[in-house]
Amino acid sequence: MEITQSVTKYTWDDMPKEQLSDQLSRRLITGNDMMLAHVYLKKGCVVPLHQHINEQITYILEGALRFHIGSENGEEVIVRAGEVLHIPSNVPHTAEALEDTLDVDIFSPPRQDWLDKSDDYLRQK
Repeated sequence: MEITQSVTKYTWDDMPKEQLSDQLSRRLITGNDMMLAHVYLKKGCVVPLHQHINEQITYILEGALRFHIGSENGEEVIVRAGEVLHIPSNVPHTAEALEDTLDVDIFSPPRQDWLDKSDDYLRQK
């Protein structure tokens, strides 16, 4: 059997870490139709209300995030280490780190605003 497409192996520590603010940084791996990110949030970090066309799965490896779904005062969902949250396309949400947190975010399709660095709502000091 011949493999016609190449595969790529990544190591998180080898991926560049992008510092977005004092409290938020990330590493990205992007395929054709999906994006995988390690997102590092310090306790108290707030990701402001936003929405995107990208379907999102958030898997908490360490720490905990409090999400508000629909609006800043919307349904509260706390996701802790070992838990996963699925956010459908175009659903407004916020997130707050309840402790130092490492999460894995999966997006489909890839977040173009993250790739072209037009995600100003994340870059507030």
